[in-house]
Amino acid sequence: MAKTSSSSCLMLATTMALGVVVLLATPSECARAFFVFGDSLVDNGNNNYLMSTARADSPPYGVDYPTHQATGRFSNGLNIPDIISEHLGAEPTLPYLSPELHGEKLLVGANFASAGVGILNDTGIQFMEMVRMSRQLHYFHEYQGKLRAVVGASEAKQIVNRALVLITLGGNDFVNNYYLIPFSLRSLQFSLPDYVRYLISEYKKILMRLYDMGARRVLVTGTGPLGCAPAQLARSRGGGCNADLMRAAELFNPQLSWVLEELNARYGDGTFIAANTYRIHFDFITDPAAYGFQTAREACCGQGPHNGIGLCTALSNICTDRDQYVFWDAYHPTERANRIIVSQFMTGSLDYVNPLNLSTALHIDIALMD
Repeated sequence: MAKTSSSSCLMLATTMALGVVVLLATPSECARAFFVFGDSLVDNGNNNYLMSTARADSPPYGVDYPTHQATGRFSNGLNIPDIISEHLGAEPTLPYLSPELHGEKLLVGANFASAGVGILNDTGIQFMEMVRMSRQLHYFHEYQGKLRAVVGASEAKQIVNRALVLITLGGNDFVNNYYLIPFSLRSLQFSLPDYVRYLISEYKKILMRLYDMGARRVLVTGTGPLGCAPAQLARSRGGGCNADLMRAAELFNPQLSWVLEELNARYGDGTFIAANTYRIHFDFITDPAAYGFQTAREACCGQGPHNGIGLCTALSNICTDRDQYVFWDAYHPTERANRIIVSQFMTGSLDYVNPLNLSTALHIDIALMD
């Protein structure tokens, strides 16, 4: 990267950290590749190409997307990866399974996420076909071969090493596995504390594999307060949060943070960045009005109590002002909530993102490229 471009990108990262948007460099000068792994919170359409029941490819999903069409994102509009791409100065990453992902589009990165998946391969089997984590990592390897064919081995390695990686896993391993039915196979096999330890050990293997494949800046999100999603409120007799799922999240998130600290001690501080999505979501839930929301208990789109039963469909109840709702459907945030979540990733304190926020990380990385 030329010195003038690097300096402009460094200035842009600084102004973004201060919350000031000033166009100092073109996206092509600043953009780095972006890779996304995980579940429906970050899937932007891979399941559209699969025989899966976990799909968001029909209205009213996408009602506020720029094209006003459903794209496979579990949102009324943009999802978390889309908004991070805006901060990177890049176009959104394409789903890896999209036939449009070839040639120069490969330089933008790729989204490997698939709705329904978890850390474990048996999570989400009720959704039929998915891109499980073992397959997402296989596709990442395959992607790198395609990238080498476009730009050569040396440049491809540099693109991957300089990329930002986002991974979001864990929630489905509880909601769509351990607590899916009163006595799931995993709940018979493990007590909850032992199950969490097993999940963490398997997640650690995934993260180490990402590092071995070239990832050097990885944002890892914990689980939110799973028991307070509208889907769980709808099943609660008193309308309160599901205590079992809340305990699961409270056990899982600290142990994930400890593993990330351990990996950073091995690979270098800031290689893995822990995003405290539990804290971010809990802020919404305890005081939605402080963030300009009307409610965090009702989904904008759905049916049944709290609009928390099933997916959002053309026959669902749908709110008129999506910006007033934390949740779009039974589990997934609205675009406005996603924007606030990403703002905490970008500029939040150590209470929200540790050991540094993304704006600081981008600032450091751009300086190192100079």
